[in-house]
Amino acid sequence: MDIRQLHYFVEVVKHKNFTKAAQSLHVSQPSISKMIKALEEELEVVLLDRTERKMDLTDAGEMVYSYATKVLQLMEGMASSIAELRNVERGRVKLGMMPTVGSFLLPNVIALFKKQYPGIDIEMKEYSAKLLEIQMEQGSIDVALTVLPTDQEKFVAVPLLAEDLVAIVHREHWLAEVDEVSLEQLKDEAFILFTEEYAMHDVVRQACKLSGFEPKVAYMSSLWDFVGEMVATQLGISLIPRSIVRRLNNRQLHTVNISYPVIDWQYALIYRKEGYLSHATKAFISFVEKMYGYNQME
Repeated sequence: MDIRQLHYFVEVVKHKNFTKAAQSLHVSQPSISKMIKALEEELEVVLLDRTERKMDLTDAGEMVYSYATKVLQLMEGMASSIAELRNVERGRVKLGMMPTVGSFLLPNVIALFKKQYPGIDIEMKEYSAKLLEIQMEQGSIDVALTVLPTDQEKFVAVPLLAEDLVAIVHREHWLAEVDEVSLEQLKDEAFILFTEEYAMHDVVRQACKLSGFEPKVAYMSSLWDFVGEMVATQLGISLIPRSIVRRLNNRQLHTVNISYPVIDWQYALIYRKEGYLSHATKAFISFVEKMYGYNQME
């Protein structure tokens, strides 16, 4: 059954006249007659009771007309919905993000994005940087806010903001007397690190190794606030992004710049190289990139 057959049939019923239906559809009258006849033959019923003065629907015609109008409405609705998706008027973005990082980078972005694209829903989930890549591979999320580096063979990375890592110490620690220090000078300190599933763990360990030593790990935690509290109770020192220090807001803490090597902490949006990206997801990536692009946080 051809959708055109249903379309032509509905137009004939609406106009109660083949000639008017043909004019409405911009086709010839014989074309419409041929379509209706083909439909009747396929269904093996008479749809229209035609006389010289009038044209009525048969019982079968009533039934077909009812179904045909619904089918055409569904087709029209589908075409309209696809057009809305194509024009980014509606859709959904499944966004993964690192805890805490997303909370200070994304709220303003999402608010502005929703203002421009009110029909797009954003579904947010929190994971560590390493788990974000796993969730991305499994297709559980469309795009993720994470830190570089990531697997370049699997993901496309859109660099956003960058900042450096700093040391935090108790205000009575000997480092509280200085404003900056080389990482090598910290080789005898007790370190409070993030747990292995967090990218920060690997970044700090790698930086220490490049500076000639393996950090002495006193404790590990998965929570920014808890790391800050442990440093504040003189259980060790830690290296964290500068922006996180401001959020800890603990008067017992002192911040020390790392003069060498400078440890970069680069935020980025990533998505699968081989994965499908909806129009909504593409719009979100483009929007975030325009807001931040590659920038250096102060």
